[in-house]
Amino acid sequence: MSDLAEGLASHIRRWAQAAGAPAESLSPLAEAAKLVCAAIESGQVCAHLDEMAERFPSQAELRAKLLASGMVAEAGSEKVLPLVLDAAGRLYLHRYFDYEQRLAASLLARCSSAETSIQSSPRRKPGSSSSVLLDSGFRRNDEFEAQGFYLPPNEGSLRLLDDLFARNAQRLGDAPDWQRLAVALALQSRLTIISGGPGTGKTTTVVALLACLLQENPELRVKLAAPTGKAAARMLEAVRQNAASLPPELRERLPSESSTLHRLLGATGEAGRFRHHRSNPLPLDALVVDEASMLDLSLAVHLLEALPPQARLILLGDKDQLAAVEAGAIFAEISADAGKSAECLQALSGWISTPVERLQAALPTTTGMATGLRDSVVWFSESHRFADTSGIGRLAAQIRAGQGTEACGWLAQQGDETVGWLQDGEAQLAPETRQAILAGFAPYLRALEGIKPGLEAASVEFLPEIFATFDQFRVLCALRETPRGVRAINALVEKQVRQRMAIGLPEMGGAWYAGRPVMVTCNDHAQKLYNGDIGICLPDERGVTMVYFPASAGGFRAILPVRLPEHESAFAMTVHKAQGSEFNEVFLLLPAEPNRVVTRELLYTGITRAAKQVTLVGSQQVLLSACANPTRRHSGLIDRMRGA
Repeated sequence: MSDLAEGLASHIRRWAQAAGAPAESLSPLAEAAKLVCAAIESGQVCAHLDEMAERFPSQAELRAKLLASGMVAEAGSEKVLPLVLDAAGRLYLHRYFDYEQRLAASLLARCSSAETSIQSSPRRKPGSSSSVLLDSGFRRNDEFEAQGFYLPPNEGSLRLLDDLFARNAQRLGDAPDWQRLAVALALQSRLTIISGGPGTGKTTTVVALLACLLQENPELRVKLAAPTGKAAARMLEAVRQNAASLPPELRERLPSESSTLHRLLGATGEAGRFRHHRSNPLPLDALVVDEASMLDLSLAVHLLEALPPQARLILLGDKDQLAAVEAGAIFAEISADAGKSAECLQALSGWISTPVERLQAALPTTTGMATGLRDSVVWFSESHRFADTSGIGRLAAQIRAGQGTEACGWLAQQGDETVGWLQDGEAQLAPETRQAILAGFAPYLRALEGIKPGLEAASVEFLPEIFATFDQFRVLCALRETPRGVRAINALVEKQVRQRMAIGLPEMGGAWYAGRPVMVTCNDHAQKLYNGDIGICLPDERGVTMVYFPASAGGFRAILPVRLPEHESAFAMTVHKAQGSEFNEVFLLLPAEPNRVVTRELLYTGITRAAKQVTLVGSQQVLLSACANPTRRHSGLIDRMRGA
């Protein structure tokens, strides 16, 4: 147990004792407090009484003692106590139980009707063309009851979608086009959840959706956001690339910037405090959030509550990726059920003239419990980046399905040119593994050597090339502190870079040297630097040491090293930190022994960060263990949504 868990247990025990709690309740109370604190530290939202069964065999007796302590409230009680226990035996810190209830209520309220007014902006005059709710799923509030949940598509939206998805129609024939259907769903709902792996067309779908919305109302206020700065930048670039197929007048209306969720919500610097909230909602009509699998429980609650009631929320993510570092696996839970009601299928069939029976037959098999969100969820399974038969696609599919034996067998047969396997499973890296890592950064070193004293590093000539080259290759580690972890790999590469850059450029002193990449590890709202942002240290035209970061409006901005928030070198990073990023080549370094941190989702996430090539480094034992170890996080969110 951590010091935090021990401290919480001790504090609550003393508090209960001072309040006159029965002596027999103190020991189970302290154990329960330790358990729930440890659960949150490991990413769980709650703990379960079953985990205390060895010391307290009777759950009924344990429950009675906890409730008698005066420190544990029953779910549904009006008492505000440090711990909450629900009927299913889930034990929460009060804050997290409150978060879970609020999130469940916000999600259900957002998908409880298709009331998606686009007249939210107070600047619009009643009766103007932009205040009229159009047939493509927009409705007048007073028409909702009379018209029903779904409305048929209008001709303008259909024509636009015919143009945008013409290639899909030719390729798919009579099969349902789930990208087009996702647009149809989003046009008629205030909540749409799209789950798919890399290259499955999530951004293409969002661009088509925004085109339809903006065609109907050019004044619609649309925002793009993601949990990290890197993910936000990639999202904006992907939107720009996919917008090339749009008519110029629609392309010009698309959002021209994206932001982190913390920046969008107006983080104040005080934990859990934002400028925008239920009483001061965000000034927008539609919000698209990419990499939503990185949403933790707290951030998800604050986001949902800061949205205006009539605004659309479109969440994009991959349910099979790693969950958030903090408590909760929100996206995986809310996207687990992609089934559809008969009413929803009937409405969707009109968008592609596909019979309801065919749509029903094409629905994916879901394992999640039915929730009120099922008509808001769409899964994309077809990858346009790499097919399941390609190396990366095939390996990712096997890992996702937990087929460790099949994956190892295929890798042992040399895989293909996009996938490699170094069976280096010793505690210390083999010399050939170390050499392969250094060779991966050779193009970056060559790009750095183009900088000479007296040349401005921040010129158009150098910085774009340096950043682009650095993003070609990355070492991803499962752990931080072992000889096969982030710190050790960064030290290995830094030694090589320092030696090479010492020739021709001045020594910067201390931890700084030309070419050092750094990753920000905490948010600094004053500097507009956020957790996950990556910069590169280079001399400016005067020879002054600066750290350059990509600017949200394009170009780069320079910051003195002393003004940076907490940071670390970034030749290697954890798989968690790599979420939302993509590299041409990934070197995925696994620990020497099986570890509970190395899960199926971690392996899948690391592999799918690679666009062209991935090299796995680790033993067969560790690979098999990871495939057989899916992430399991205790939560009651789905039960809250089902009224349990």
